[in-house]
Order: sequence, then C-alpha cells, then structure tokens
Amino acid sequence: MIPWRVVQELGSILNNLSVTEKLPTLFKPMSSPPYLNGGPRDYLYWLIEATGAVSPRYLRQLLEGRMPRPVDDRSRWLNPDE
Repeated sequence: MIPWRVVQELGSILNNLSVTEKLPTLFKPMSSPPYLNGGPRDYLYWLIEATGAVSPRYLRQLLEGRMPRPVDDRSRWLNPDE
C-alpha cells in the first residue's frame, strides 16, 4: 500500500504538478520484457526524465516541500492530511 502511495505522489508532482505549473519532467515505469528476465520484483524500476531544463537540486526541493513529513514516517503516507 505505501509503495503505491509513494508512486502516486511522485506521479502527481512530476507529471502534472498543477494546471498552471507544468514541470519539464516525466515519471514513468520502465522494464525489460518480462518474458526475457522475470517479474516486477526484480526488473521494474521508475525513471524521472527531464524533458527540458530542470536542475536536480530544484526537483529535490520541490519534492521535499510536497511529500509527507517526515518522509520516513509510514503513518504520514497512510494519512497524509494529518
């Protein structure tokens, strides 16, 4: 449950921050063909791709400002509004 909440947050921020504020980034799943290597546990990974000029420092600050705090508190991911 928590990993999918993290993916949801990242996708929301990196792919569609708001109607008026679009980031030049894409957050997407990546994998080699499952029939060649195996399942998602070993071969699924997530890619943050810059589609324009954006610095890693800016993205880090943006994510830190929008993720539940503290980020390692599992309960904050389950109840982000508390």
